[in-house]
Amino acid sequence: MPSVAEDTLLSPHFRALVDTLPDGVIVIDGQGTIQSFNPACESLFGWTAGEVIGRNIKLLMPAPYQEEHDQYLARYRATGERRIIGIGREVTGLRRDGTTFPMELSVGEAQQQDAPPAYIGIIRDISDRQAAEQALRNREARLASIIETIPDALIVIDGQGLIRSFSPAAQRLFGYAEAEVVDRNVSILMPSPYREQHDQYIARYLATGEKRIIGVGRIVSGQRRDGSVFPMELAVGAVDLEGERLFTGFVHDLSEHQAVERRLQQIQAELLHVSRVSVMGQLASALAHELNQPLTAVVNYIKASLRLLERPEGTDMPLAREAMEKASEQALRAGQIIRRLRDFIAKGGTDRRMESLDGVIEEAAALALVGARDSGVRIELRLQRQERRAVIDKIQIQQVLLNLIRNAVEAMSGRPERVLSITAASDAEGFMEVAVADTGHGLDDAVMARLFQPFVSGKERGMGVGLSISRSIIEAHGGRLWPERNERGGATFRFTLPLVSETEGTDGV
Repeated sequence: MPSVAEDTLLSPHFRALVDTLPDGVIVIDGQGTIQSFNPACESLFGWTAGEVIGRNIKLLMPAPYQEEHDQYLARYRATGERRIIGIGREVTGLRRDGTTFPMELSVGEAQQQDAPPAYIGIIRDISDRQAAEQALRNREARLASIIETIPDALIVIDGQGLIRSFSPAAQRLFGYAEAEVVDRNVSILMPSPYREQHDQYIARYLATGEKRIIGVGRIVSGQRRDGSVFPMELAVGAVDLEGERLFTGFVHDLSEHQAVERRLQQIQAELLHVSRVSVMGQLASALAHELNQPLTAVVNYIKASLRLLERPEGTDMPLAREAMEKASEQALRAGQIIRRLRDFIAKGGTDRRMESLDGVIEEAAALALVGARDSGVRIELRLQRQERRAVIDKIQIQQVLLNLIRNAVEAMSGRPERVLSITAASDAEGFMEVAVADTGHGLDDAVMARLFQPFVSGKERGMGVGLSISRSIIEAHGGRLWPERNERGGATFRFTLPLVSETEGTDGV
């Protein structure tokens, strides 16, 4: 039963309100004696109001709070110093069965006319909240542990391109500490031209939903803190978190596989050499068989003409003329055999589709960077972003680009300045012109005049068929390939490809 003190302290109307509150409400006097204990407190502590009213509030506290509570009240009465009164704080409560629980306690002072002050404590059980917070901390710790061990770099940015999170792997890969990049634009991790164009991608995606990189893995170039550029595979995802659009990027460093790539290149070169020798043998056998008859006929007709011309008086001139005409016909026949073979090579079956040339060039350039870092080559990539595409065999065009880029890297071996420049721009005639320029030793007139002939090479090593095949591929696509000398003393190889509008061309051409 409530005590007389409670009856005098709380009016019936106020007691009715307190009894309906979901939070516990306790009223004590200046000595810490409990004056009121509402039903929520009974449920929370396991005591009835009749069992605790008139007893010291300390019975609801575990050690060391029990021993310190009366000192708090005495100090407050003597000095006015507040430790709990008027201040909300998290403390620990003690139930009747001896178990403890976390609670949020707010204490206020109530002044009474002609009576000593009373203190009202409002108590809220925060066990569920603390359990949820602990579970969240555990999940965050597990996530942090997973991120710590992910070998690929993880970068999180917001809709303005500002970095929100930078994993340890990203710090090792790019050479920045997380504190150095957080709240800075992610474009600092990109070389030109990606740096200038990145924010446009995000703005276009947020405005139109058009995906250029998001949801699509692709090979691009990254830039470290020291300015070095490296090839990387980038996968980007978008997520809405608490009403905010965030983007997560997973970056895989392709330069880590340089040694393996170099060995694969050596093996591929050896296999290619064997394949070339085999193909050249088959080709020589076929050509010998096909050309033997017309060339033999040419020789025979010419010899017969010479014998006729040696006779006096020119009586056999009509016969000599006929023999020369026959020789000419057989020579033309031999030329037709060569042309048919060339047409077969240039117009063989391909898988052509409408592709973005920017993406094709970027991927080829990034792949060509594998192994180039050890050569000290600096890459300059300048692309003209535009919507028009080309109907091409992507693999063949990338083979042409890789051939030109690797030739350029080899041409710069031992040079004091090693700069590889790749540019692409469309012209008024509806063509995309791609240029691969180096600062190598250049090309002399003799080599340039015969550069696209089979078995002619500007390199000390090589079969000399790469450029010939590359030109055949470009011409089969409706473009052309040619070399130039550049102002840096090196060589520039240019090729063109016809562009189509979005309404022209179809996949699977």
